[in-house]
Amino acid sequence: MKSNYDVIVIGGGPSGSTVATLLAKQGHRVLILERAKFPRHHIGESLIPYTYFTLEKLGMLERLKKSDFTIKQSVQFVNSQGKDSAPFFFPDLDPGEWSSTWQVTRSKFDEMMLNNARENGVDGIEQANVKQVLFEGETAVGVQAIINGETKEFRAPVTIDATGQSAMISRQFKLRYGDEKLKNAVIYGYWKNAIRDEGRNAGATLVIALPGTQGWFWFIPLEDGITSIGVVAPPDHIYNGRSDQPGEILDALIAETPGLARRIVGAERVGNIYTTADFSYRSRRAAGNGWALVGDAFGFLDPLYSSGVMLALKSGELAAEAIHEALVAGDYSESALGKYGPKVAQGMQRIRMLVYAYYDPTFRMGPFVRQYPHLKNDITRVLVGDVFEDDLSELFDTLGRHLTLPPEIKIEETVSA
Repeated sequence: MKSNYDVIVIGGGPSGSTVATLLAKQGHRVLILERAKFPRHHIGESLIPYTYFTLEKLGMLERLKKSDFTIKQSVQFVNSQGKDSAPFFFPDLDPGEWSSTWQVTRSKFDEMMLNNARENGVDGIEQANVKQVLFEGETAVGVQAIINGETKEFRAPVTIDATGQSAMISRQFKLRYGDEKLKNAVIYGYWKNAIRDEGRNAGATLVIALPGTQGWFWFIPLEDGITSIGVVAPPDHIYNGRSDQPGEILDALIAETPGLARRIVGAERVGNIYTTADFSYRSRRAAGNGWALVGDAFGFLDPLYSSGVMLALKSGELAAEAIHEALVAGDYSESALGKYGPKVAQGMQRIRMLVYAYYDPTFRMGPFVRQYPHLKNDITRVLVGDVFEDDLSELFDTLGRHLTLPPEIKIEETVSA
């Protein structure tokens, strides 16, 4: 087992596998240290179309095309009375191959991503519990990890935190801050043989409004007739005066939601019920001397528009570009490693503004689109993840005249270790 690398990545999920694979493709020596043993359960199952371009760079497309994952071409919204909107069909905006994507069981998808990293030259060690990032002064120089009961040190000029919501480095430096307007609780589970649409909309993600609150359900059709169903709503609505059993709470909320209840007539719940907090947050920094953050370690956005895996992949891709340049130049400073941060923050902010629009009780997207039909394509571009390059200022300037949008996500000045 080598102890010296160019890059150490803590975490083997989508963001960690992405940054590791792309750096290894550039000829760098990369190590992934993953705490779990894959496959393992994870939520965040719906891909959006603009993951295509990163997956292409990773060499993952053929694997996905050969998989049994459900093909996804649309997203559809259902109001609290159970009325379905017209689907947003991604190929209608742009008929390229990239407009079709997948609904993925994350245990399978993440294992595919980690194996792909290994095939591209990454050393990947599972069940490796990283205890701390090692520093010399204010510069990260490696990590200390426990593997098979033995404490080991690994050294590298760049350490990448891809630990997801554990957010090892941002928690250590107290860089993490929340979004007060996006504090929700989540309960979810899986159903066999729920009713799906046919044809182009068969693989759609459904966003189903919960009566009496700004909460909502997701409905994500997976392979083998399994559908992922989860509720996202304020904790005081989910838990206040209800059972202390998450499964009973979920069943009760489904029964109250006509747009969902009719879709699970005759379906059978299978597997476990899961609970989690959906507290959106971000880090004040994307990088420091010798370290960088990717994926949920940098920030977690509300799951409303299924942007999580896309932001993980794209942050990994953009970070890999900056880190490759830094490694070639021998410059491991915060300014060199963190060049990708503002673009990741911009993409996250654009999706976040559309999330705020959905949760605003005074705003409805249908009347907005009817009033400004020329902006429908820009809305769909946000829904597909096309948020990093082109100008979307007209859409958000117009939205800002109808509701209060969140302040900009800023990357702040250096925070000392």
